[in-house]
Amino acid sequence: MPFTGSDICKIIFAIILPPVGVFLERGFGADLIINIVLTCLGYIPGIIHALYIILKY
Repeated sequence: MPFTGSDICKIIFAIILPPVGVFLERGFGADLIINIVLTCLGYIPGIIHALYIILKY
């Protein structure tokens, strides 16, 4: 499945501010809370989780 323009924007947001990328993909929910916690614990785990969520859905 090819990437769309919105997917590219979400990936850029996921690298700059991971919770924003997750919010744009999944909305407010458990995935966003998990990503906020991971980002607070370490920036890299937050990025990895955000990219996983964006590429999975």
